[in-house]
Amino acid sequence: MRLNTAAATGFLLCMLALFYGVATNGGLGAIVNLLHFPSAVITFGGAIFAALMTADSFAEFGECFKSFGTAFLQPRMEAEESSEMVLAMADLARKEGLLALEEQAGETEDAFLKKGIMLVVDGTAPELVRDILESEMLHRETNGKRYVKFWQDLGGFGPAWGMIGTLLGLINMMRSMGNDPGAVGEGMSLALITTLYGSVLANWVCIPVSRKLEKYYAKELLHMEICVEGILSIQAGENPRVIREKLNSVIELRREEDAA
Repeated sequence: MRLNTAAATGFLLCMLALFYGVATNGGLGAIVNLLHFPSAVITFGGAIFAALMTADSFAEFGECFKSFGTAFLQPRMEAEESSEMVLAMADLARKEGLLALEEQAGETEDAFLKKGIMLVVDGTAPELVRDILESEMLHRETNGKRYVKFWQDLGGFGPAWGMIGTLLGLINMMRSMGNDPGAVGEGMSLALITTLYGSVLANWVCIPVSRKLEKYYAKELLHMEICVEGILSIQAGENPRVIREKLNSVIELRREEDAA
């Protein structure tokens, strides 16, 4: 897998922008003043534990959390690359027969394409080939939607728990106002830190990650769809020119659906 440099750069620049904004309005010491452990527990802990409540198991929760890294990866290949790879295999099959694809499949790093080619080489019925590959596509799509929903939910929980922390801080501040009016400013500052934490969690991490995952899995599914249509066309012995037109139609249709 290749690193998505744009996503990684954007993530780091968000962090630098945040530090720059704080440091230029109070120096480096202001950054330390924003570190408040109880506020972090309420905001980050509350949001994460609320997300845990939505999971069916600890294993599922762990998988969803691990999907964070996927947001910084490039898909296996772009649609045009997938199409050209399938067309190259179609040319090979037309010239040397389906059995010639076995060696080609062994060289590819794409497990999905390799599985489809090997099913064809083994003489599996076209209907069964489609069923097997589309079942794997459905599994990938289901997982992708689950990961996206997890980060969307976490992005919603963050600001909400930040507000809860703020309300708790304000309640404590109001309670001590009569005894020490000078503590109002400090209490207000600490109360607002949780709101800051919640906004940062949502807008720096969760929302961008959910949108990147949405794009990532859309491209993955398009790649898989191209492979399915291409493999079945190769098995049917269709002309590579016909296959090219068919794959171009798949790409255009999917992009129109995504744009709608």
